[in-house]
Formats: sequence, structure tokens, C-alpha cells
Amino acid sequence: MHHTSRYPTILILLCISLSTIVQAQISMPAIFSDNMMFQREKEIHLWGKAGKKERINIEFKGEKYKTKADKTGNWSVYLPSAKAGGPYNLTVKGKKNQLQFANILIGDIWLCGGQSNMEWYLENADDGEAEVNAANYPEIRLFDVPHLMSNTPKDDIEADVAWVPCTPETAKQFSAIGYFFGRAIHREAGIPIGLLGSNWGGTIVETWTSAEGYIDHPVMSKIVEKVANIDLEKEKNKGATEHAKWLAKFTTDDKGRNGNDFLWAKEGMDYTNWGTLDLPGSWEPSGHATLKELDGVVWFQNTFNLTAVQAAEPSSLILGPIDDSDIIWINGKKVGETYNQYDKDRKYKIPAGVLKSGKNTIVIRVEDYIGAGGPYGEKEEFLLKGKSFKKSLAGTWHYKIGMAASPMPSGGDFGPNSNPTLLYNAMIAPLVKFPIKGVIWYQGESNAGRAYEYADFFQRLIKDWRNHWHNPQMPFLFVQLANFMKPIETPCDDAWAELRESQAKALALPYTGMATAIDIGMESSIHPTNKQEVGRRLALWAKKLVYGQNDLLASGPTFRQMTIKNGAAFLTFDNTGEGFDVKDKYGYIKEFTIAGKDKKFHWAKAEIVDTNTIKVWSDAVRSPVAVRFAWAQNPADLNLYNSAGLPALPFRTDDWKGKTFEVRYK
Repeated sequence: MHHTSRYPTILILLCISLSTIVQAQISMPAIFSDNMMFQREKEIHLWGKAGKKERINIEFKGEKYKTKADKTGNWSVYLPSAKAGGPYNLTVKGKKNQLQFANILIGDIWLCGGQSNMEWYLENADDGEAEVNAANYPEIRLFDVPHLMSNTPKDDIEADVAWVPCTPETAKQFSAIGYFFGRAIHREAGIPIGLLGSNWGGTIVETWTSAEGYIDHPVMSKIVEKVANIDLEKEKNKGATEHAKWLAKFTTDDKGRNGNDFLWAKEGMDYTNWGTLDLPGSWEPSGHATLKELDGVVWFQNTFNLTAVQAAEPSSLILGPIDDSDIIWINGKKVGETYNQYDKDRKYKIPAGVLKSGKNTIVIRVEDYIGAGGPYGEKEEFLLKGKSFKKSLAGTWHYKIGMAASPMPSGGDFGPNSNPTLLYNAMIAPLVKFPIKGVIWYQGESNAGRAYEYADFFQRLIKDWRNHWHNPQMPFLFVQLANFMKPIETPCDDAWAELRESQAKALALPYTGMATAIDIGMESSIHPTNKQEVGRRLALWAKKLVYGQNDLLASGPTFRQMTIKNGAAFLTFDNTGEGFDVKDKYGYIKEFTIAGKDKKFHWAKAEIVDTNTIKVWSDAVRSPVAVRFAWAQNPADLNLYNSAGLPALPFRTDDWKGKTFEVRYK
């Protein structure tokens, strides 16, 4: 018995010994890797874990440094600040192991935060293929944080992620705006640039803000206190179950199908009593009352004619992106299907024998889970293409609603919008010990329903991040929402206009800049693809606030004050440069509205008085008291610019309660 019992004892001692060795291994967070970048002219902060009170030796740029882990195994050290340059190597050596990092640069690091318009990949921007092929900048470094959630702040990014040099392969699925911004600064300043991508489509500002950001808020402070006690896995499983039940209704409740039998796609189906709609174009902005704010299933049908020669050729459908899922039939035969990829171009090869001489019928079934819904690409890229012909499919189609879905439960599966702080905790908290230069931010669409409240919450986020980075002067540059949806015919209150106003209010904070995208959006898509111009406009603000070009005109004309005289409003502006530029052949200034005491707005006439003054009036308003400009989700006729080619910023002179004044986070 004595001889056999000693073996478990030996195993226990061996396990303890191995455990001690593992604990003694030096480790550092994921933000430290080969190809990384350190922020120039800031102390270089290194930290990690090691054995209890373990001594650590560091070598960097030919200098040696020492530090020691505390009794819990945590260690932290600051190296002297350095100017832009590199590449360098870093060695961190402990008793049991050493870490080596190669090809390190020192330059300016910018965090690219927000929702889908910041996340939007370079390969999906205008001229995406050419831009990707040219994205070869070894002195631009990319670090892309994966989608992660946590109910408590994390010390590390819990995923396999590392810094990479900017190449066509690494850049193609990186933030397009981040890339265009970083490229502009790299070219202008001539220094290495690091881009930290930390963004997630469809997210609200509250999930990106820490608990400390709401400590003095009477409602939010109580909500965030409860987040730490959430069982994240349990909530995810519960949310997934609810979401699966909701998603199943897209099959069971669709009138156009019976299980796997797609009734409305069959040959001989009568479509004459269906409604009509122009495609491509998302259905929610279409102006059709039955499709407004509709999530669910919509079927589309059209016909096209081919010659016998054309019908025999190898052909493909090229339809651009469809929001969100689609199945397509030609002459009753399925030719393509894509599930839940709202931003992917549809290109389907048509099997031999499907097309026929004469009339052909095409049917598209679309599932939309949230947002606009339907094909929303360019008309020129909505076609049937053969070897010797192109047949445009753009124009009037028949449509019918297969099912109208109830709102997606809990924002879908339990996700980042389910509770505040979830994304801050997992995707920002691990970065705040790592010095950066500043932030570029594009978010707000998901907060439009609570636009008035956003003025407070957005400024809280900016202050919160500055507090966590211990940098009250950290530059924070952001994008004002682009124009989107069908233009209005009659002036009215608008949630997106109120959201843009709330964004602009953040300019009251020091070291902020706002690049407006009010003139480069798309009626049919919430994701405008001209990310080049957005990146350029953000870079203008960086050059002005950070890189010494103090006199640079980075903003479009901004409203200063109004004077009423002889039944007209005289508006003075800042940031006009050498004067206004009206992009209209006849000099007409558009998108102004004016109201009297009755608060009813009418379209107004406007004319330039001098380099910074505009006169606004309407025959329908004899005694004006308020003026608004570009006050709509899509002020598509906006044509007022300054001499630098930047559009005038939306504004209003009144403070009347709007659509979202009473709406609050629940």
C-alpha cells in the first residue's frame, strides 16, 4: 500500500510544479504583437502578467529597462517617449521565457469606432477592387478588433488578433473610412500611421460607453449597475431561442410558399393584381404606404424578352446587393440564393436550358430582417448579361407582400444593444492602457429613434473615452449622418435631422471636429459607398486640429445668427471661406424652409447677400420667426457649399420640440 500510494502524491507535486511554471510564464495582451505601433511622443506603456514578484528585463531601441511583477503577478512599465520612426524590435524577458516582437513602428495611432458605416469594408467602397489593389503601405499598420461582448471590463481582447502591415490582402476587409483617413494622414504628415478598428454594425452609442460614463445619470446609472450581474451565456441562449422562433415565421407565415413549395415562383402564376414598384431601390424609402417600415418577405416579378441566340448563350444575373436574403427564379427554375448578406453583390450564373426565346419571367423573393429591404444597387448594375448582350432589368416591377414580421426580438439574438457597456467592456476597455493619438467615429443611425437624447449620450461617450485614456485633449473626429431615404415633399419634423443636430452639439467640446456627409449619401442605401470623401473630410479636421494646419477650412458653412427684417430672415454664417458656392446653374439655393408663429414650415426662397449672409423668405410666411436648412432625412436638393467645396451644415433657428423630444432609453 505504501508503494502504490506514493504515485498520486508525486503526480500532485508534479501538477503543482507545472502550475508554478505556467504561472511564471510572461504574457502580454493581444495589442502587443509583431508589426505593432507605439504612439509617438507619448510614454510607451508595456504591461502584462508574470510569476509573483518575477523580475522582468526589457530591451528596446538599444536601451535596457527593468521592472518587477507584483504579488499578484501583474507588471507595468513606461518607457521614454520617442519620435516617429522604426522599424524596431522589442524583447521582454522573464525567468522562464521571453517575448520578442519585430518590425515595430512609432507614429500616430487612430481608433476607428462606430457602427456599420465605419465597419464598411474597403473592398465594398467605390472602386473597391482598384482601391484594394493599391493598398500597399508598409508604414500603415492595422489592428482590427473582432466582435466581442462582455458584462464586465476586460483587460485583454479575448480573440486571436494581431497587428498587420497594410497590404491589399489585409486592407480589403478593414474599415474603408479608416483606411482612406489613415492614408491621407500618412501621405500628408509623412509618418507611420496605426489604425485600430473597433466597430460593430447596427450598434447604439450606449453599448460603447463605460459604466463610469453614466455614473451621474439618474436612470442609466441604475441600469448599468445590473449589467455586471448578467449571465451572458444564458442570455445569449435565451435570445437565440427567441430569435429562431421569430425567424421560422419567415417560412411558416409567408403566403407565397407552402413549406418548400414556392407557390408564387411557379410558371403560369398571375401577377396582374400585384402592386408596382421601381427596382433597384429599397422598399422602405419607396414612398409606398404598405411598405413603410416593413420587415418581412416581399416578392418581386418581371418579364424580359430574348432572341433565340441570346437565350442559348451562357448568361449571368448581376443584381448588386440585396437587403437581406434572396431566392431567384427564372421561368420557374431556381437560379440563385443568398442568405443574410445585405452588403454582398448578387451574381448568379444561369444554368443551361433555363432561358428561352421570347418572354421570360423572373421572380425574386426577399427576406428583410431589419432596415430598408430589397435590391438597392445601381441601375446600371441590375441586369442580365450574356456573352453578346446586356438586358437591363431596372424599371417597374410587380410586388406583393408575403408576410409582415413583428419586430426582431431583443435586437435579434442577445446582442450588443441588449444592454449598455457590453461593447465598451470587451472592445474598448482592453485598449485604454495603450496610448493613441485620437478617435474617428461614425455612428448614430441606430440612435435616431432617440435623437434628442443622443446629444447627451454622445458627449458622455467622448468624455468617457478621454477619461479612460487619461487624455482630456484627445482629438475626437466624427461623421454627421449622410442623406438617406426618399426625399420629402412637405417640410416636417424628422428624427434623422434631430440626430444630426445632436451630433453637431458635440462640437461644443474642445478638440472635436465634424465631417458632414449630408451630400454624399444614397437614397436607396443606408451605406453610401463614397467612403473616400468621408475619409478625406475627416482628414481635413485632423490636419486642422492635430497636424498644424490651423487655417485650413475643414467645415462647410455653419449657421451663426438670424435677423428678421421686412418679412425676410437674414442668416449669417461662419466657415464660408471666400464665399458661398451654389451648385445650381441658375443660382437657386435649395433646402431652406421658413415658418411663422404657427410653426408650420414652408419651402423658402433664398439668395446670397454677401460672402457670409443669405436672405431667406416665402410669400406664404409674412412674419417669419424660424428657418430650417436641410432639415430632413434626405435633403437631396442641398446645393449650398463654401469655397472649399464643403456643404453647408444642416441647422434650425428654433428650439421647438421635435419627434424624439420625449423618447428615452428603456
